[in-house]
Amino acid sequence: MNLSEFLHSLVPFSTLELADITSHFEKENISKNTRLIEQGEICKKLYFVETGMGRSYYLKEDGKEVTQWFFGVGKFMTSVDSFFQQTPSLYYLETLEDSILYSISKEEMDLLFAKYQKMEQLGRLVSIEMLTKVVNKLNAIQFQTARERYDYMLAEFPDISYRVPLGHIASYLGMTQETLSRIRRG
Repeated sequence: MNLSEFLHSLVPFSTLELADITSHFEKENISKNTRLIEQGEICKKLYFVETGMGRSYYLKEDGKEVTQWFFGVGKFMTSVDSFFQQTPSLYYLETLEDSILYSISKEEMDLLFAKYQKMEQLGRLVSIEMLTKVVNKLNAIQFQTARERYDYMLAEFPDISYRVPLGHIASYLGMTQETLSRIRRG
């Protein structure tokens, strides 16, 4: 799904509005395993994933990576609090595959919000979707068995086990790789 199709699927933008809005985004071809932001940096861009996959993660005190979220095709990718509040990010953001991303700066996004009331509607809809997914993940980790969490992840990201290293998946699900391997065999 390209950026115009995604935007139009959520809000009925006119052809002229879509052309103007998408002109504020920059197309970027990003190689696999590229860090887009480092922990402690202020996230300057919001990315739309046209192709590829990304993730956000943090490092525990022992240096172990913990995946917070995966970002697939047709989704926005950023360190949300850092981008919108312009505060240092708690997370790293990286591509897991060669990716085509469309990026926009906070300043450009704010200009579009001011220019188009429909952009405010889009922002609200995307925020609600993101908040709902975060709450669903939190609920899954707190209240579901390891198997139920795995099934939840597959519903959210159906082809992830073929595209992402198992260590990233295990840390996203809050389990060891051994537990994940047992679940996948069962």
